[in-house]
Amino acid sequence: MSVTKESKNGVSTDNNTKGMQQYGSVSTMPFTLAKAVFLGAAAIITVIFLSSCARKAVFQVSPVVPAARGYTKVKKDHNKNYNIYVSLEDLAEPNRLTPAKQTYVVWIVANDNSTKNVGQVKTSTGLMSHTLRGSFETVSASKPVKVFITAEDDATVQFPSAMLVMTTNEF
Repeated sequence: MSVTKESKNGVSTDNNTKGMQQYGSVSTMPFTLAKAVFLGAAAIITVIFLSSCARKAVFQVSPVVPAARGYTKVKKDHNKNYNIYVSLEDLAEPNRLTPAKQTYVVWIVANDNSTKNVGQVKTSTGLMSHTLRGSFETVSASKPVKVFITAEDDATVQFPSAMLVMTTNEF
């Protein structure tokens, strides 16, 4: 049963609207439909933003070149390809390894579990230091789940050698 009362300002109210009276009107309630829509849109934008960000993986310590450090970034582009970037520091020159090699080769393990040679690391010495740095950048149609680097005699080899220099965990 609803009881109607007249308030001091001459507005009639009943028991059913008494809870809303303290906020003035429905549009000023603490949680409105507009706020719910805004929060939902913000959540969707955040999910899209985070899913389009690059995945970064740090290479594990190398038993072949223990001082070497580095990371890889993988980002899906608007064509649904994967941009792969590798950055390395404190590498030994490949000809100083035992046994001596000619180059470092970057490999990916794709989501279909295939292993692919995606290219050769470009190395250089810093201007003010003798630190050997390496970098690599490519695009792959296959989604990488792991990146690793081997020392090779030839950059065009089809299968990785046993001389694993650096590897990431699966990501």
